[in-house]
Amino acid sequence: MAAWIDRWTRRRAPARPAATVPETKASRVAPLLAIYGVGRPVWTPREFEALAREGFSRNPVVHRCVKLVAEAAAAVPWVLHDGATEPERHPLLDLVRRPNPREDGGSFLESLFSHLLVAGNAYAEAVCIGEAPRELYVLRPDRMRVVPGGDGWPAAYDYTVGGRTVRLARREGSPVEPVLHLRLFNPVDDHYGLSPMEAAAGAVDIHNAASAWNKALLDNAARPSGALVYKGPDGVGLTDAQFERLKGELEQQFQGRDNAGRPLLLDGGLDWRPLSLSPKDMDFVEAKAAAAREIALAFGVPPMLLGLPGDNTYANFAEANRSFWRQTVIPLAQRAAASVAHWLAPAFGGELRFEIDLDRIDALAGEREALWRRISSADFLSEDEKREAVGYGRRERLPQNE
Repeated sequence: MAAWIDRWTRRRAPARPAATVPETKASRVAPLLAIYGVGRPVWTPREFEALAREGFSRNPVVHRCVKLVAEAAAAVPWVLHDGATEPERHPLLDLVRRPNPREDGGSFLESLFSHLLVAGNAYAEAVCIGEAPRELYVLRPDRMRVVPGGDGWPAAYDYTVGGRTVRLARREGSPVEPVLHLRLFNPVDDHYGLSPMEAAAGAVDIHNAASAWNKALLDNAARPSGALVYKGPDGVGLTDAQFERLKGELEQQFQGRDNAGRPLLLDGGLDWRPLSLSPKDMDFVEAKAAAAREIALAFGVPPMLLGLPGDNTYANFAEANRSFWRQTVIPLAQRAAASVAHWLAPAFGGELRFEIDLDRIDALAGEREALWRRISSADFLSEDEKREAVGYGRRERLPQNE
């Protein structure tokens, strides 16, 4: 008995505290070990194919926004500057005007801008012979992966097609990077841009769902379904066989656009009671219009240019068109021109840069005409000062013979 009490006492006794570990102070300058996996691609967390399929391929508002912005930006004329001069013929101009045997400059830029709007990223490859680029090609963004270097910046690009991956890295001694990567600002990703379509993904889903609702409504004779009420004797309902036969006849003979308006012949005891949509149920129409406006807002396209009703922000179509060019198209074209020049200019030497020619944009003709009229009426300016104010250089004068 005493032995049992002793064992029970030892089991119930509290455990002895473990040996005290000496307290150490945490230092803010403790050694830091950083491990980098150089050469491994950073995979994008978004699905480009899903955005392209649900947005560009199936949504008319997204499709028109992308085409409108890309075609307008690709049509903006570029002017090459070499220091203070504007050469009319230059190898860089020839390359941009005819980037490869299959495309002209407009088609090349349209593809580049379209990828940028759909995916938030656009890639162009430079094919070089020696040190000079000879051809330019647009690459699909869903096949491209950024390979960060030890400093975190992109060191190479992996392009995968047909199960084969090719690494595009800068050759030693080459003045041109093999890939130009244009991306829209993304606050949560260091390597990939944020597409306007992704920002408007909720509005795209609402718009597509409303279109699917309308399609289903048309398939059901373009009106809400009704109710068949059976008034049998003594409350006796339909048998299972009668119910299935009635359901099948309704689907085959009275459902769909080909059967719209056909009179319904009912047996004894059946009463048809049509149903209607309440004003609250009709809110999906307004939701579809609001979703279309949100999509246009994400892409920077005035709703008036898309034919969307209920927009009274702009006084007329000309104002909407001018705002579209000033706020959406011109900044995008200027950014692309500067990026292409920064990418390719080192291979040709000189102080090369691209600028867009605002004088050749028809949508801004009114603004340009007003500027010329104000400058022309300024008597306190000389002729050379007026030329510089509107973007032209001073007039060249021949030296006079003494």
